[in-house]
Amino acid sequence: MAQDMAEEEDTPEERLARLVLSLRSQGVSDPAVLKAIEATPRDLFTPDLFKERAWEDSALPIACGQTISQPFIVGLMSQALKIEPRSRVLEIGTGSGYQTTILSRLARLVYTVERYRTLLSEAELRFKTLGLTNVVTRFGDGGEGWPEQAPFDRIMVTAAAPEEPKTLLAQLKPHGILVAPIGRGPVQSLRRYVGDGQGGFVVETLTDVRFVPLLEGVAREP
Repeated sequence: MAQDMAEEEDTPEERLARLVLSLRSQGVSDPAVLKAIEATPRDLFTPDLFKERAWEDSALPIACGQTISQPFIVGLMSQALKIEPRSRVLEIGTGSGYQTTILSRLARLVYTVERYRTLLSEAELRFKTLGLTNVVTRFGDGGEGWPEQAPFDRIMVTAAAPEEPKTLLAQLKPHGILVAPIGRGPVQSLRRYVGDGQGGFVVETLTDVRFVPLLEGVAREP
């Protein structure tokens, strides 16, 4: 009983500390990534119905049938990008803005594209609340990337592309890195593409993941 009461009285800071320890134990070891996660209040990005679960290492539903990714996957993908302080990063799929915020704490500039206007508007309010000044947003088709701002040092795709995203890979710098879930089924392969400087890529499969699909166009909302 005493232990149950103690767990109920845990502060958000204590829950966050446990989450970070869990991420470390699963292989998220990059100090900059862990620091970015520690500095980002995940409950700000979580719907009221799920705020008590904000510090769980699990994906949670958000508006428009989308999800806020599992913190381990956020950490893993951020780490896999090997972001440098001067990096310009393109994110496909703003969603709640949680992953965007992590990226903004690692990179010089983050360009993020979202096909749901409602999600983008809500994320923009969160960026303003957090005082982020290095995030540029766009309402549009993520599969098209952001050619006017290309080439990018890094690209992260937070929805499952059915096949190799050639349009996005073409917007990378010669030695850039793209991380994306690839596959048509309910389980996809998380892959890292590293430019070889000659127009080709070294491709590495990191793990199996479950993401919502990357869809063409922008969403029609009520």
